[in-house]
Amino acid sequence: MSSIQWFKSSYSDNAGNGDCLQVSYTHLPTTGTVLVGDTKTPDTHLTVHPAAWVAFVSAAATGEFGAV
Repeated sequence: MSSIQWFKSSYSDNAGNGDCLQVSYTHLPTTGTVLVGDTKTPDTHLTVHPAAWVAFVSAAATGEFGAV
C-alpha cells in the first residue's frame, strides 16, 4: 500500500530504540480499515476494523490490560 500516512503514539519510546506503535487512517475512506504497525517492521502491518481499533484503544485507556 503506497502513500500510507502514519502517525505515532504519544507514548512511543523516544530513546531511539524503535519501540513505537504507528497507526494510519489513510485507507479508512476507501477500504474501511485502520492500519496498525510497528516501526521496527515498516513493511508489515495489521489491518483492523475501525470498531475493533476503538475497542482496543478504549480498553487500553481504562487500564483493562493492566500496567504496561
